[in-house]
Amino acid sequence: MGDGPTWYDLLDLPRGASTEEVRAAWKARIADLEPGDRRFDSLNRAAKVLLDPQTRADYDATLADESSPIDEGIPVRAPSPEEKPGLVTRLRRSATTQGPIPTRLLAGLGVMAAVLVALTAWVWLRPDGGGDEAARAAQTAAERAVVPVLSYDFENLAADEEAAKAQMTGRYSAEYDKLFSLIEDNAPQTETRVSAEVVASGIVRAAGDRVQVLVFVDRPTTNKLEAEPTVYKDQVTLSMQLVDGTWLVDDMVTSPVQG
Repeated sequence: MGDGPTWYDLLDLPRGASTEEVRAAWKARIADLEPGDRRFDSLNRAAKVLLDPQTRADYDATLADESSPIDEGIPVRAPSPEEKPGLVTRLRRSATTQGPIPTRLLAGLGVMAAVLVALTAWVWLRPDGGGDEAARAAQTAAERAVVPVLSYDFENLAADEEAAKAQMTGRYSAEYDKLFSLIEDNAPQTETRVSAEVVASGIVRAAGDRVQVLVFVDRPTTNKLEAEPTVYKDQVTLSMQLVDGTWLVDDMVTSPVQG
């Protein structure tokens, strides 16, 4: 085994750590981080690997003969499909470069990766038993809000904007206006339709009247050049704020699920 730190090292855990110890270490380390922080993304990847029994077993097997080094939050070793990171961004998308792998195999691995992401989200993000009811209410509100916020139809943009902004605080609504102005400029020309669908969600952290919720979303998208929907897969971190008894979106960070 090489000298680079492993996912265990990132969480400061021994190899034999229990699931409860992994979850506790992960939650403690992300508590003071913002979703855009590179360490936040790395810690989430570590938890996703170590909290899924089969994925963890496969990872442990690799430690016998190769390292899993991490350099400032970015794995140096080429990650397996279930470990592939999403780059936190609102408007930017980066390509992931892989070695020469047969196209048919890549397609199969992509499907498996998407399934693993959806399934393991519940394992490593689900609320602990008997969790806080307010946090659960925020989670439900986040699932409900993310659909209109990420969906739009070029023929109904005014109504779509109104539906989205009804789910937001005034602060985030002002930020959303900047993004939606780009949609208004481009969607009618490209005849784009986006329909967001929630796959899974979990509470990242809760503190009184503010709760962060991670939601996995599919976004079937069509335009005048592509009548058949292209399904984009994202993980969306929503900061929910309680305002006059209603949970509203106060911030949102979207990361593509790399598959």
